[in-house]
Amino acid sequence: MQLKTFYADLHIHIGRDIENKPVKITGSRTLTLTNILIEASRNKGIDMVGIIDCHVPSVQREMEGLIDQGKAFELEDGGIQFEQVTLILGVEIEVYDQSCLGPIHVLCFLPNLTSMKQFSNWLSSRMTNINLSSQRYYGTAKELQYKVKELAGLFIPAHVFTPFKSLYGKGVYQSLTEVLDPDLIDAVELGLSADTSMADDIGELHRYTFLTNSDAHSLAKIAREYQQIKMKAASFKELELALHGIDNREIVVNYGMNPLLGKYHQTVCKDCIQPVNEVGACASCGSSKVIKGVADRIKEINQRQKQHYKKRMRPSYIYQVPLEYIPKLGPKALQKLLDHFGTEMQVIHHASYSDLRKVIQPSIAEAIIQLREGILPVTAGGGGKYGKVEKR
Repeated sequence: MQLKTFYADLHIHIGRDIENKPVKITGSRTLTLTNILIEASRNKGIDMVGIIDCHVPSVQREMEGLIDQGKAFELEDGGIQFEQVTLILGVEIEVYDQSCLGPIHVLCFLPNLTSMKQFSNWLSSRMTNINLSSQRYYGTAKELQYKVKELAGLFIPAHVFTPFKSLYGKGVYQSLTEVLDPDLIDAVELGLSADTSMADDIGELHRYTFLTNSDAHSLAKIAREYQQIKMKAASFKELELALHGIDNREIVVNYGMNPLLGKYHQTVCKDCIQPVNEVGACASCGSSKVIKGVADRIKEINQRQKQHYKKRMRPSYIYQVPLEYIPKLGPKALQKLLDHFGTEMQVIHHASYSDLRKVIQPSIAEAIIQLREGILPVTAGGGGKYGKVEKR
């Protein structure tokens, strides 16, 4: 069988379970397992989704219900197929223990429902509440890695530069080797405030595949960032091969938001959220407290590591934003696009300018082409405030 390309977003939360109880407290009420799969398959056109709250027993019951109803089925090579999308079962975990000055967030993916249930049982004695998302895990990070590998899973540090809860973003660690086994990492997730060129300034990351995922807390944010992957099929096994570049499987393109749009890109004053230099008081309010931006944090790590590594060839990183970010593209116009072209992936990647003009205003059609080419102008974000796409 020839290799094909697939779109994948591997970091999507669940807001509510099948019993309408919260899973991710900050997640949308409509962000249920079934709704995610429907949205990804029918509207977004995403081929593979990583849902990272699959450790929750009620979420597992919803999966079993879909399988029992014949709406989904487990794949021999791992993952669960629903219509046109493959579900990769994942967990986001907060690691915080005596040997880990964290907290740091990591993603753990398991090949099937059986292994995920085994993982959930193991986690239940190491978490306060197994029914909620991104819960604190009591144990060492390496013990967690060992368990994931025992169950033939994938281990990926999450949004590694984001302030407060990530490997580098907390400001405690200067190297991943201080807390993790580097040989048991399958890939690294960059997060919204960094891109490939920024992350490649840190030498110890050169050996890893970079992932760009949405960290979606609502249906609209699915595929805010994603990647195109060359594989034989959309399955767990093929994903694992692609992350390690085996047998020509690989990440072909990373599609991500311009890092300037990330809400922690630049260093800002903690009190008034105005851009500042790290030295001296804020010119606007006089405060000396700052929230260090991802760009400055990467420079700091690079300077402290002072190690030289051979850089690897990376796939293209193309700046994109979701269609909803485009000025003047309202819900009605978006629905017209979906009705005509089928999915957002078709609109973003394939519809020609002339075809777009038949459905929407020329100015919006032009903005979509600029989105595709990664040239939409933006203003920088920081301190928890997203950047913005500028109107033209």
